Amino acid sequence: MSSTVEKLLSPQTYKTAGSNIMASMSAYYKPLFRSGSVKPLWHIMLATSIVMYTASYQYKGIAVQELRREKALALEEYYEKHGKSGHH
Repeated sequence: MSSTVEKLLSPQTYKTAGSNIMASMSAYYKPLFRSGSVKPLWHIMLATSIVMYTASYQYKGIAVQELRREKALALEEYYEKHGKSGHH
């Protein structure tokens, strides 16, 4: 167990993983770039979309939920004070 924790805390583990990922991506994408394929462009666009959607959902979604709760509370307080009627 302690060796697993040591590996997780070691910077060398992450450096090795990063270099392995970069080597495999280079081996995959370099021929595609050289041949003029559109596949790398689509992969970049997809990755960008995923990152942007995730960030938008995480940060803007929280603010939107807070605003909805605040509006619902304000509406409840209004109905308590003025009553709720079926008219506009």
